[in-house]
Amino acid sequence: MFISSAIAQTAPAAAAGGDLQSSLMGTLMGMLPFVLMFVVLYFVMIRPQMKKAKEHKAMIEALAKGDEVATAGGILGKVTKLGDSFIDIEVAAGVEVHLQRSAVAQVLPKGSIK
Repeated sequence: MFISSAIAQTAPAAAAGGDLQSSLMGTLMGMLPFVLMFVVLYFVMIRPQMKKAKEHKAMIEALAKGDEVATAGGILGKVTKLGDSFIDIEVAAGVEVHLQRSAVAQVLPKGSIK
């Protein structure tokens, strides 16, 4: 009952403005806010995240023996061995920990760890 009256009310409006060009413009103008939201989302969230990931990858690839690092878990140590995807860091005298390279969060300046 309500649906048929709603369709009947929109039918004359569609017939009066049945111009293809005006309906296409109306559709494009309706999609414009979604396109603008995606563009803003890209520049505010996606692009900076990609830049940060690229910098982290470059830092991990540049690791060298003797670098002092901080891991994602908060462990501080000096790199003693390097592998393709794993590293060993010395956290105390004679204590080494075997970690994934991606666990390194930061390379510290020399002499940071006493």
